[in-house]
Amino acid sequence: MTTAFLTPPQHPKAHIRVLRAVASLELTKGIIVLGGIFGILFLVHKDPGDVADWCLTVLHISPDHHFAQVFLDWADSLTDKKLWVVAGTAAVYAVLRFVEAYGLWKARAWAEWIALVSGMLYLPFEIFKLVTRPNIFHVGLLIVNLAVVLYMAYVLLETRAVKARFT
Repeated sequence: MTTAFLTPPQHPKAHIRVLRAVASLELTKGIIVLGGIFGILFLVHKDPGDVADWCLTVLHISPDHHFAQVFLDWADSLTDKKLWVVAGTAAVYAVLRFVEAYGLWKARAWAEWIALVSGMLYLPFEIFKLVTRPNIFHVGLLIVNLAVVLYMAYVLLETRAVKARFT
């Protein structure tokens, strides 16, 4: 008897397609965060209050509105150090998304675990948002994230079951 019959089968094509769809989603998240990092770094060594004022002018929002005042006050509280901390944290997040996307694209079990755990971490926040501000966007986010979490759990449990049959 050869050992080829004792090794568990690889992911079928349907699983690969779903994993690659999730990988594409994670890659997109990483790219969006990377764009945000460049936006944050644009503010370093500039007066964020002036940038905030410019944004309000471009958007034709009067600085007399409550939201505009909150936005301007927040911008005045920003320092270069705070901006670098936010950019650094966002960079770590983006790298995690890129690593996860690579691993899912290559159907690696460690990436499936990352997708499962990180997706589960988002669920309480998404449920809270849905309860406090119900709208179609939050419903969509919850559905997509729940689908990813459930699928990753399914894949990991199925892989474990297949390995158990072959040992």
